[in-house]
Amino acid sequence: MKEGMSSPASERAILAGLFNHGIDAHIDVDDLISADTFTSERNQIIYSCLEKVFETSQTVDIPSIISVADSLGYSSYLGEEFSKDSLREFFDVDTELVNIRNHAKKIKKYEIGRDIRNKAQSVQNQISEMKGDETVDELISIAESPFHELSVALSSSVEDKPVTMGSGATEYVEHLEENPCDNVGISSGFYRFDTAIGGGFRRKGVDLIGARAKTGKSMLADNVAMHVSSNLDIPVLILDTEMSIEDHWNRILANLSGVDINKISSGKFAQESAGKEKVYQATEKLKGLSFYHINIAGRQFKETLSIIRRWIKKEVGYDENGRTNDCLVIYDYLKLMDASDINSNMAEYQVLGFQITGLVNFTIKHDIACLAFVQLNRDGITKESTDAISGSDRLVWLCSSFTIFKNKSDEEIAEDQGQTGNKKLVCVEQRHGAGLADYDYINLTMTGNLGRIEENSTKLEAQKENKINTDGFDNEIQDDEKPF
Repeated sequence: MKEGMSSPASERAILAGLFNHGIDAHIDVDDLISADTFTSERNQIIYSCLEKVFETSQTVDIPSIISVADSLGYSSYLGEEFSKDSLREFFDVDTELVNIRNHAKKIKKYEIGRDIRNKAQSVQNQISEMKGDETVDELISIAESPFHELSVALSSSVEDKPVTMGSGATEYVEHLEENPCDNVGISSGFYRFDTAIGGGFRRKGVDLIGARAKTGKSMLADNVAMHVSSNLDIPVLILDTEMSIEDHWNRILANLSGVDINKISSGKFAQESAGKEKVYQATEKLKGLSFYHINIAGRQFKETLSIIRRWIKKEVGYDENGRTNDCLVIYDYLKLMDASDINSNMAEYQVLGFQITGLVNFTIKHDIACLAFVQLNRDGITKESTDAISGSDRLVWLCSSFTIFKNKSDEEIAEDQGQTGNKKLVCVEQRHGAGLADYDYINLTMTGNLGRIEENSTKLEAQKENKINTDGFDNEIQDDEKPF
């Protein structure tokens, strides 16, 4: 990059183009540049004046520029530099309309370069003031955070234009025909749940599951992670706010080996040769999986995003088109992490709102899928609606789906009859899927000593099956009662 990080020739070409081509030129560049994109004060003032003229006119002339400059308080410049002859000479540059945007892109890049230079200086200043008690992730965040938004500045600014809705539709349909799949997104391992939310966890979005404390949400997270990393061979990262990796090992090894979790955690599994062999076989299988874990308790939210970015770059990678390879981030769970994430004017539920906003934006920018958990309030004991989350508006607005995971009541277990399980998933909101019928839910069986959660029938499916067993024939369920 050149010294000064500017292009006076391109700046002049843009301003001359705006003067000579009028509003058509302005429309081509006003989404890309501003007065601050220009490096000289004179050019900044001229651009500001041109913008003001275009608010009321399709064309521009020198008297209107001088008049606007005076009204905007630039009287000190109404001397020789802003004389009619001086401006006429300045605008005497032959710039074709089709080339003006290319000049704008060029000076925009220089503007970004100057921003990078300034942010690099800011990082240097912050590092020079470090106290020595910062974590490594805090230090990395200091370096990464200022540049994250800039990294997408060019790609997000610039060639995006509205297209007719039919453009590319044929190619899209042909692609779908040639690439049929069971799930549009990444399967959770629970067929009915995948169907209800629209085909698994999709890229560019956050699927949200709410649960009360001690319900088994972390076990559910582990079961999903095991399915994705083992059966689908897709990398998974669990962002953990509570459990140690040893806790996860105990649960996962019990799941894989079929050996009681208490025997594993106590080391008593080795007292039986068969159990010992199963546990070590499970350990070898676990070692071969792209299953990652990090405890983020006490970290600032921006640090967590930096951790995900580095994981994507190092462990997930990108395809030949620069798109992030398939992966799943599991956030267990969204909550206030660090006192610096909140101030005296902001409630905790507002912090959660900003977290989901940041997380959704992150999935969009990096083209990944994310499953996040959130703790339900006391209303979640009885309510099965969005009211079960404190300050839920922004959470529900932004998530791709919202599902409640909870214990079944004794009445529900009795009503469902048979082996329908002790847990349930209630699909409350979904952007992509068909959801479930009103008052329907997905039955789950959690076997805690083996760290396993298995999907059973839905409530309506179970009722239909019980009816068949009782009456001896199939009573057709009405369309409005069908779960999918």
